[in-house]
Amino acid sequence: MNTSNKPQATDRLYRAEQVRAMDRFAIDTLGIPGIELMNQAGSAAFTALRQRWPNARVVSVVCGSGNNGGDGYVLARLALQAGMDVRVYPLSPPDKLQGDALTAFLDYNESGGSALEFVPANFEGAQVLVDGLLGTGLDREVTGLYADVIRAMNQFNGGVLALDIPSGLHADTGRRLGEAVKADLTVTFIGLKQGLFTGEGPEHCGQVVFDDLDTSHSVQASQTPSAWLLPPWHTGLPRRSRGAHKGNFGRVLVVGGAPGFCGAARMAAESAARVGAGLISLATHPDHAALMNINRPELMSHGVATAEELRPLLARASVVAVGPGLGLGQAGWGRVLFEAVLDSGLPLVVDADALNLLALAPLKRDDWVLTPHPGEAARLLKTTSATIQGDRFAAITALREKYGGTIVLKGSGTLVLGDSKPEPSICTQGNPGMASGGMGDVLTGVISGLLAQGLGYHEAAEIGVRLHGTAGDKAAEEGERGLLAGDLMPWLRKLVNL
Repeated sequence: MNTSNKPQATDRLYRAEQVRAMDRFAIDTLGIPGIELMNQAGSAAFTALRQRWPNARVVSVVCGSGNNGGDGYVLARLALQAGMDVRVYPLSPPDKLQGDALTAFLDYNESGGSALEFVPANFEGAQVLVDGLLGTGLDREVTGLYADVIRAMNQFNGGVLALDIPSGLHADTGRRLGEAVKADLTVTFIGLKQGLFTGEGPEHCGQVVFDDLDTSHSVQASQTPSAWLLPPWHTGLPRRSRGAHKGNFGRVLVVGGAPGFCGAARMAAESAARVGAGLISLATHPDHAALMNINRPELMSHGVATAEELRPLLARASVVAVGPGLGLGQAGWGRVLFEAVLDSGLPLVVDADALNLLALAPLKRDDWVLTPHPGEAARLLKTTSATIQGDRFAAITALREKYGGTIVLKGSGTLVLGDSKPEPSICTQGNPGMASGGMGDVLTGVISGLLAQGLGYHEAAEIGVRLHGTAGDKAAEEGERGLLAGDLMPWLRKLVNL
């Protein structure tokens, strides 16, 4: 069983319907009784509870009417048998239970346990509250009594453990369905649900523990993954030849930095250098070009006012990062340079204002990486940020269908979709401290620098988001609040040299 803070036990993610099919496969094809799987689930959750809260002695369990509630009854029985003080609050009368959930309740009852009337105030002094209310099949807004119960659970001051998925969270999209439990620990079974790791999923799941319930590999192999988890960052890029020179590692040209926004282009340029690109040039507004490399003379800064002045720089570049601080305006400086970049035919990383310009005149091509945040994605698809966040998987698929290339949909649980595999991948690195200005510009530079060194578009995007997120996590060890984009620079260099 995996007990790390960010999942490592498997890289395969599934939709809720697929996990239910895997459950049926285990029961119908492999002949594993459903109650045995339920007992395994309750046991795995109880083990995780004891590991996370070893000193807990009082446990409250909220149980619904389905198999999620059945898992709760199993955990309650095991806690009772371990000598703990257990209180169970069913939201459906036990005599209304059916199938394996009823069996689990009867086993709990025969062990001396009882079901109590729901008492929301402090859950009678419990130290751990277990959420066995709603499972992965939820696809509508939580209302009425269930919403009231979830609100009460979220006011609980102790530890909260969710069984399989926090109640109220959509298993496929990671969207909160009105009200959703905020767990400290989520123990999930059979297959990892894709919604746990993006959108609002990470906020509600806390630490994720996965247990396959001792089912064989054939259970997961019976379904094609709907998405993939990107692995944690362990090693950097391949070791360089002793005879290498700067020309071996590409030339990145960063185009951006309108008046008032020069820092965005400057950070993109330095991050490209920090991950190992050979030469970095900046094409920026003439008003401040002379200031751009004062404390980083390795960057070659050029004041560019027209497309004609940009073309010689494009002729020498191997990759262009366009957009950081570029500025808007249909006939403005930024638009003129963006159109020249598009005409160059060079590999591109497109971000920020360049994405907003692209939304005005959509174009599809294979040789670029687009890196929108939800607001930019909404403009690219002519919808709203809420729609993008409501189903990030649908959004990234629509972006790739419309614009081609490789798409990086930024946010909590950044998604990457390109041509290397048909399903999106999710990056679990990163933290809330990275919600500050300039972080996206750093990512643009990182991906550009990797492209310049010969990585493919999809590979550069996947490695780039992992590297960027891990650097952010390392920098945040001194505190998330007040984390600056520039704080990632030393960590980028360290991580690519592991």
